[in-house]
Amino acid sequence: MKYLVLLGDGMADFPVPELEERTPLAVSETPAMDRAVREGISGLFCPIPESMPAGSDVGNLSVFGYDPQESFTGRAPFEAANQGIELSEDDIAFRCNLVTLGDGRMVDFTADHISSEEAAELIVALNDRIAGEDIEFYAGVSYRHLCIVRGEYGREEGLIGLKCTPPHDILDKEYNIYLPMPIPSTIILDLMQASRAVLETHPVNAVRRAAGKGPATSIWLWGQGRAPKMETYEERFGISGAVISAVDLINGIGRCAGFDVIRVPGATGYVDTDYEGKVSAALGALEKVDFVYLHVEAPDEAAHEGDAALKVRAIEDFDARVVSPCLAWAGKRGDCRVLIAPDHVTALSTRTHAGGPVPFAMVGPGIVPNGLSCFSEEEAARAGVLYRAGHDLVPAMLREREIVFPSVQ
Repeated sequence: MKYLVLLGDGMADFPVPELEERTPLAVSETPAMDRAVREGISGLFCPIPESMPAGSDVGNLSVFGYDPQESFTGRAPFEAANQGIELSEDDIAFRCNLVTLGDGRMVDFTADHISSEEAAELIVALNDRIAGEDIEFYAGVSYRHLCIVRGEYGREEGLIGLKCTPPHDILDKEYNIYLPMPIPSTIILDLMQASRAVLETHPVNAVRRAAGKGPATSIWLWGQGRAPKMETYEERFGISGAVISAVDLINGIGRCAGFDVIRVPGATGYVDTDYEGKVSAALGALEKVDFVYLHVEAPDEAAHEGDAALKVRAIEDFDARVVSPCLAWAGKRGDCRVLIAPDHVTALSTRTHAGGPVPFAMVGPGIVPNGLSCFSEEEAARAGVLYRAGHDLVPAMLREREIVFPSVQ
């Protein structure tokens, strides 16, 4: 049996006035996902445990089949794993966004979707000017980077306990009240403050300003943690896997799961991503491995921008350019189960993540349909199917037996 997870990051939402009090999933034209619902099982699952913050780190861990309450140490360590950065017991990884601050507000947590090439130059400058023996910056993709704290600073347990707010949670808000706290050490605030002088005069930002683009005016450190300890899929289920994503976090979770990480050159993590390239890579990988996790970031980014029309477009692109060809391929093979799901709600109303149940559809050999007709939050709620522990969903798909309408889990 082959297994394919198609993850539309942040697809789920709440009804919004711009869409006549319906959700983006409800108004989107999604014939492929609707077909999966009709031919398979649909229902709700909870990828975010009630005791944990809603985020792609926790949500994707759940969809991968890991209990976040046991496996989650922080977002940044997974991103470090993706880059092959080995963390010692005394090392702490921080996520390092390049952001745009202005008038005391968080103007843009993506620095106007700065390119990876531009960002890499800025990271070099930060390493030259403000890093040191125990502090090092690593370039990632677009605005997403890492800061590794080692040595004496890394041994400071207070840094693990810092309350560091994700910058995408404070768009258009005054950022001062969301700076890391409490402060047992000034190192994190010092780094954030020192970055501003480095970035202010950098030629990359001069070029961006001249082109009418937003500059990267500061770093924002958050998502800290130490190296996670996880069993691989081979150890847990006896199967091999691969992950395809433009997001370091997702690739890092995959690497910790023992998966091959497949890079697609045109994958951007936005609505301009190379959907066809990602699908081709996924289907090619399934000829060699048992399980593929194909992640698409675009719906989440659109919701963070508060753009309902863009989120609908991202969902429809995901359906037409990812789900449709993957279902066609799986149908021809006859031996592939497909799971379609988001990892959490990304609410247009707040432009950030939220917990709660989200819809899923599972289709393939041995999966008995449960009579629903379309992929949406409201329709999924009709099924009476709820996996309260979201990390139980993928293990259910991996069981080599008939899957019928399940009771509430």
